[in-house]
Amino acid sequence: MHLEHLADGMDLPDTADGLSIEGLTADSRKVQPGFLFAAFKGSTVDGVQFVPKAVEARAVAVLCATNAAEAVRALVPPTVAVLSADEPRLTFSKMAARFYGRQPDTIVAVTGTAGKTSVAHFVRQIFQAAGHPAASLGTLGIIKPDGESYGGLTTPDPVQLQKDLADLATEGIRYAALEASSHGLDQYRLDGVRLTAAAFTNLGRDHMDYHPTIEDYLQAKLRLFSELLPAGGHVVVDPGEKYTDRVLAIAEERGLPVFTVGETGKDLKLTGLRPSGAGQLLTVETSRGEYKVTLPLIGRFQVSNALIAAGLAITAGIDAGAALRALENLKGAPGRLELAGTTPAGGMVFVDYAHKPDALDKALAALKPFAEGSLSVVVGAGGDRDPGKRPLMGEAAARHADLVIVTDDNPRSEDPATIRKAVLAGAPGGLEIGDRAEAIAEGIRRLKSGDILCVAGKGHETGQIVGDTVIPFSDHDSVRQALNQLGLK
Repeated sequence: MHLEHLADGMDLPDTADGLSIEGLTADSRKVQPGFLFAAFKGSTVDGVQFVPKAVEARAVAVLCATNAAEAVRALVPPTVAVLSADEPRLTFSKMAARFYGRQPDTIVAVTGTAGKTSVAHFVRQIFQAAGHPAASLGTLGIIKPDGESYGGLTTPDPVQLQKDLADLATEGIRYAALEASSHGLDQYRLDGVRLTAAAFTNLGRDHMDYHPTIEDYLQAKLRLFSELLPAGGHVVVDPGEKYTDRVLAIAEERGLPVFTVGETGKDLKLTGLRPSGAGQLLTVETSRGEYKVTLPLIGRFQVSNALIAAGLAITAGIDAGAALRALENLKGAPGRLELAGTTPAGGMVFVDYAHKPDALDKALAALKPFAEGSLSVVVGAGGDRDPGKRPLMGEAAARHADLVIVTDDNPRSEDPATIRKAVLAGAPGGLEIGDRAEAIAEGIRRLKSGDILCVAGKGHETGQIVGDTVIPFSDHDSVRQALNQLGLK
């Protein structure tokens, strides 16, 4: 692709005339002959210092920030084109979209603190139930119609994201649902994705190691609606969730059509909700009348997630009746309030990804009504991340659980005992067992008939990060091993 097409309207140096670009990357280790290299300034490393390495690998163009252009020109021979922009990450994302070109015809996105993975997972299933080959992209990787999954960044870098979208389109996949993380939005990774609709789930405390304040965190999320969603794109929210008023204010200011769900929603109004076996019976009012829907998932928050997913599918063109009927066959996302096993005595073990106070609060509140006996939880907190949430995790656990077992959860470079102490400060009287497998086994050994244990924090993950090493570890495997020790095969 010629650089003038890739750059689309940017002021180009004379050396760019007729220059062909064979690929683009922001990683100097991935530069190949004919590539454009993007030199970004990060929080700890300035990409400008890798320009000579990129040129040595035969990069033919460099993109950088406007205030770094002179420094970059001094590092490259005259034959290398230097392009600059005030927001080089934004420019780079749009370049990636032009370079790869193809995307599924209909793409919807969801942002929020909790629920993104479930919503994207649900939307893909609704699209497929309506007869459309569909994919979801996010924390669980890329899941395609055949169930194949790969990858795993919530929002990958723009080059990988655009390549993935182009590959999906080439395979004939016309519908896609993707998670929009605050990091991805803040770093312009999703700019260039052609969206049909976007949803907001909720906002709680998360990523305070990256965002200086909750407001800064919220502003990153709001970019999805203020800047990425095009004119005419639908906004889907559950007005009963906190901070949705900020999303709705942007929609009103931009004149974007709004689709609301939940008890205070208008388009899919939840007028009835009651437990039904291992699921929930929903009564939903629509413009076409009332629907009774049996949702095979537990938890009030999953009701909101499912209705938001249905809203995204409907605004993307799926018949409302078909979308609501599809909810009856939804499969939960792996590691999201997932029943991992039952003890010989009849106690149930659930695995959940909740690693934030709000998410843990909701997960335990969802399980509480199903516990005929006691509710217990195995919980920890990550190292080298927001330390302020650690006692909040303990408080959320103690608020709902009869027994709190505090253990390790990706301590990274920190002293695990120090992290556990901070969590225990919010859960006085909690049981401390540092070894996560032993903590899970102890929780399971204590289960009696009607009891429930929630193993929280890692969900689908298959590693425990200690120092700089990722040690293979799975909550699911630990649950199975503990159950086997009790004689359950």
